[in-house]
Amino acid sequence: MKSPKVSILLPVRNEEVMLPAALRSLQRQTLEQWELVVINDGSTDGTAEIIENAAARDSRIRPLHLPAMGLVRALNTGLPLCRSELVARMDGDDICHPRRLQLQVEYMTAYPATSLVACRVRHIPRSSIRDGFLAYEDWQNSLLDHASILRDFFVESPFAHPSVMFRNQAVQSVGGYRDMGWAEDYDLWLRLMLNGARFARLPQTLLFWRDHPHRLSRTGTHCTLEAFRSCKAYYLTKHFLADQKQVTLWGAGLEGKEWRRELMNQGIAISRWIDVDPRKIGQVIHGAPVHGIGHLSPGQEKILITIGARGARDQVRNYASTIGLVEGADFVCVT
Repeated sequence: MKSPKVSILLPVRNEEVMLPAALRSLQRQTLEQWELVVINDGSTDGTAEIIENAAARDSRIRPLHLPAMGLVRALNTGLPLCRSELVARMDGDDICHPRRLQLQVEYMTAYPATSLVACRVRHIPRSSIRDGFLAYEDWQNSLLDHASILRDFFVESPFAHPSVMFRNQAVQSVGGYRDMGWAEDYDLWLRLMLNGARFARLPQTLLFWRDHPHRLSRTGTHCTLEAFRSCKAYYLTKHFLADQKQVTLWGAGLEGKEWRRELMNQGIAISRWIDVDPRKIGQVIHGAPVHGIGHLSPGQEKILITIGARGARDQVRNYASTIGLVEGADFVCVT
């Protein structure tokens, strides 16, 4: 077999129902010079048989069967086995567009300074997707360049894990995947960002991201809102809030109060709240006064935007620009 242009890393456990469709989508790729490193993470259903039958028919498929050890260990086991510099992630319940690998490889070849390129995604089956997932899909798909991705890095995880292609050396240089009690992919993206990585997203929809009740992002404790908030707070102290002892929270609602708790866990106090609700302005909440937006000006302490209402982020950004606040220097949006 020729040296692969891309290695596909696919950890899988008990995916006998969805896995055949995922494999077919890879075998229909217009770029044919790939290898598939399948890490069978202790499946107890027919997954192993499906993988072995596929490997017997296609020499590009390289299975490894292991006892159950969890997603992070499965991913880290698979990374050194990938023979290409470029690694595409894939899950056993998703489907790739036929041109996914070709277009991502072409981009990474043309832009060697890019560490990771994602693509637009579409949730399936469409009839069962709720508004929250659709909003998340729209938000992710809107981040098409490095600057917009960086701007929203602390809002939510900017990439669907199975949609990315990255340089193996870039990922291994920051320690690969880690189990920190929150989403392992978001943790990796944040470490890449801190290491100066460049990101991109192709404008084409190249991954069909399957939603179902047993999806790990729905069931895993590491994917809860609380876990994501903890992850963001941890990395904010290494980035925007490095060496800061206190911060202003713009948003004195429930989300802001949850953020206060997480920041206190990181040793950062809340000096004041900013809110537009006249009923809150003038109050003291958890020992910090509530001020109106008229109290904001450039050069003050750093601000986290914790307003969760849909559309509020754009309104905050528009107002901040009118008074000279600079995103990334004076404030960061975290919801």
